[in-house]
This record gives sequence, C-alpha cells and structure tokens, in this order.
Amino acid sequence: MKITTYFKTLTLIALANLAFSVNSRGQGQSADALINKLVEKGILTEKEGKDLLVETAPSTNLVSASKWRLNDAIKNITLYGDVRFRYEYRGAENFPAVTGDPQDTYYRERFRYAVRIGLKGDLFDDFYYGVRLETSANPRSPWVTFGDDTANKANSNFATPSAKNSDGFGIGQAFIGWHPTSWFDITVGKMPMPLYTTPMIWDSDINPEGAVEKFKASVGNVDLFANFGQFIYQDMDPDTATPSSDTFLLAWQLGVNAKLTKDISVKVAPVLYSYTGVGHTNNNDQALGEHQSYTGQGFAGGNLNNVTVNGVAFNQSAINDLLVLEVPTEVNFKVGKYGARVFGDFAYNIYGDDRARAAFAAAPLKTLTIGGITAPAGLSHAYTDENKAYQVGAGIGNLGLVYGQTSKKNTWEARAYWQHIEQYAVDVNLIDSDFFERANEQGVYAALAYSITDGIIGTFRYGYAKPINKDLGTGGINPDLPVLNPINNYHILQFDLTWRF
Repeated sequence: MKITTYFKTLTLIALANLAFSVNSRGQGQSADALINKLVEKGILTEKEGKDLLVETAPSTNLVSASKWRLNDAIKNITLYGDVRFRYEYRGAENFPAVTGDPQDTYYRERFRYAVRIGLKGDLFDDFYYGVRLETSANPRSPWVTFGDDTANKANSNFATPSAKNSDGFGIGQAFIGWHPTSWFDITVGKMPMPLYTTPMIWDSDINPEGAVEKFKASVGNVDLFANFGQFIYQDMDPDTATPSSDTFLLAWQLGVNAKLTKDISVKVAPVLYSYTGVGHTNNNDQALGEHQSYTGQGFAGGNLNNVTVNGVAFNQSAINDLLVLEVPTEVNFKVGKYGARVFGDFAYNIYGDDRARAAFAAAPLKTLTIGGITAPAGLSHAYTDENKAYQVGAGIGNLGLVYGQTSKKNTWEARAYWQHIEQYAVDVNLIDSDFFERANEQGVYAALAYSITDGIIGTFRYGYAKPINKDLGTGGINPDLPVLNPINNYHILQFDLTWRF
C-alpha cells in the first residue's frame, strides 16, 4: 500500500469517528464543514467526502433523543427514586403501674405505600442541585395507608373505596450546593441528611432545612471531616418576639474515618446540638420552642399534647433545656467474603437535669378524672439523671441494604441493635417514628433484607420496646401511634417490597 493511500485510510477512519462523535452531540454541522474543507484541499476525493457524510449522518434515534433539551446551565441530570409497598402491624398497651387502671390497648394492621422520585446532578462552576417529591406530609414518614382517606373519615355513610384524599406529593428535597475545592462543600435548602448520625437521634426520613458547611482532609489512611449545620426548626408567624421566636437547630460535628488495615476501618464523629429561639407564646399552640416546658407525661387512653387539665400540663414536643452531645461510631471489617459492621451511638443531654426540673414544675402530681377514669398524672418530683441514650448493634452482608440501598440480585443484609432513650435525653421530635418513637423506651430492633433481583428488595423488620422508668410517661407524639402514653409492650412488624432506581 502506498504511503499516501495508507495515510488517507487512517484519515478517513479518524474523521469517521470524530464526525460520529460530534454528530451524537447534536453538532453535525461542524463535521460537515470539516469534511467539505478536506475535499477542497484535495485530501479527500469528492466521492470519499460524500460517502463519509452519509455514514456520519445522525440516526433517527439520535434525532428523537435530542427532542428533550436541557438548559445550558445543567451539566448533567440523574433520575432516581423508589417505590415501596408495606404490610405493617403495631400494638401497644398503657402501663398499669402508672395509670392504676386496666391496660388500654392499641392495635393496628395496615397496607401502605410510599413513592419518592427526584432529579439531581451537576451544574457548571462546581455547583450541584437536587429536587425530590415524596408522598405524605409527615416529615418523619413518606408512607400513605391504603383506604385511609379523609372522605371515609368525614362521613361514615359516604363510602369512598380507593379515594385519593390522602394521596399526594410534597417537596421532600430542594437544594443547591457548591464545592469549589476538594476539601469544602456548602449546601442550602431542604437537603438529604448531611450529618453522620443514627436513627436514635434523627429519623432517616427527615430532610433538614437550612444550610450546612462541610470540610474534609486526608492524612495518610486517615480521613478527617467537619460538618456545621444551621437548620430552621420552626418559623413563627407572626414573629413578634425579641429575640426572635423562630427556632433554629445548630449542629457542630468533627469526625475521623481511619483505615487500619485493608479490611478494617473505624469511624467516629461527635456532634453537638443546640437550639435557639423561644417558640410561640400562645399556650394553646403546639410549642416546639422554649416558651413551654416538655413533660412527657400522659394519661390512660390518651396522649395529651400541650393541654392543661386541672392545672397539669402535658407537653410532648417542647425543646426547652436541650444541649445534646451525640457520638456515633462504627467499626467495619470482613467476615469471609461479606462486609460486617459493629456500630453504636451515645447521646447525653448536658441540660437534662434542668429539663427534668422544668417538667416537674409544669406538671406536679395531681389526680385527674377524664371520661370517668381517675388516675394519677404529673410527677411527684424531678426525675434527674434521665438524660442518656445509647444504641449498640451489628450488621453483616451488603451493608446498607436494610435501609434501601440499590444492590445486585441475591445480595442480602442482616442487622440488629439494642436501643435505650431516657425521658430527657434527646429531641423527641426527631427520633425514628417507626422504632422506639418515644422517649423513656428501650428495646430491640432486627431486620433482614434480600435483593430479589437488581433494584428490587424484600425487607423484614421487627421491633419490641418497653418503658425504662415505670414512674414516667413515654414522651413524644407521632400520628402513627397517637393514642397511648405511657406505652408498654410496644410491638411493630413490617414487610417491605421496594423497587429502587
């Protein structure tokens, strides 16, 4: 073969690849101009040029795909989400040692679904974004119950099978971030949980609102990181107090992730939470701020929140006297070919004794009669030293599968932990709404997940809890278990089928 012919053949191959590449990006006119110029210069014959133009013409599929055009500011976009179905059983009892009455019970079986769908990706100049829609308006749960519609509840004589009153979407996430360097990142908006934490402190369904700054650095096999969060907890309207009645949750976290060997690593990251703002001054409102005092006390057959009966207050949600230090920890290693983890969490409310004294001042011991039932309520004294919480557990398999991480067919995970949350230890509005959803509760959680095929996961979960201090209520409120306080012998059973993409 002549050198000129050989050179021409290589040129044709390179041009074909180049022309196809630029055509696939919707810039075919640039390839056409290049080929025409090479014909003019005599490098290609007219026939070779025409043949190359035909070969590099965009296909019908490429033209169709280009109909969905993105704004030039969007660098890339990813569609993601999950669709979940669940059978759930919950059961609980009042604790007779507190109420002095026969046990009241609460049982419920239900079939539920949850949908989360979002878009995320990169923008230019080191910005990124995310938007996600979720079913349910409950911040601690995206689940919707089949058949549990408001039209059914409003008028029992007007049956509405398969109504859509309780079915709808809300904004679960909406955020923009910026990472100008490898060691700094800032995010603003309603965002995925940016802290390293556990369900003992934060329900995994909560998406904090506000801003977070993240720093990281590596020294050998040790990764150092710091997270600083300023989260808007509750916005009051009107906001007339000085200082502001708006409530903020501030978080300071310092962490280390050390790789000790090829298969062993340790991660620990203490975080301090503090609260600002006084909350609403209207005693009839659900005061999440510091104006009212959390008591955690209840009454047989009822979970009374922010209600005063015969002078006794039953506040289940106030955040007065909270300065919480949390220390989540994990050790990762191998068991044969499987990943394994021993994990735990410890929390201590530095102002816990003050929270206990405020609870006693708000609800001294009284005898109440409601609906013909007479029972003691309130507190005989301040139960100080009820200010600690801890969790300890282990997992093995494809770690993260229990919480819905996408995985390959036939992968699995088993996970279990013991958890203990004392009455005045943590913010009861943030803890996991499914398992141990109240304070003054301790018990066991167990889960097993199996990936039936790529992206489809079956999960079994079980939890059991009982009170820690039988002289106290089980503080907190959640619409999934709204009836009883204190609760005893709490059982929850869930079977999930998840399609994740």
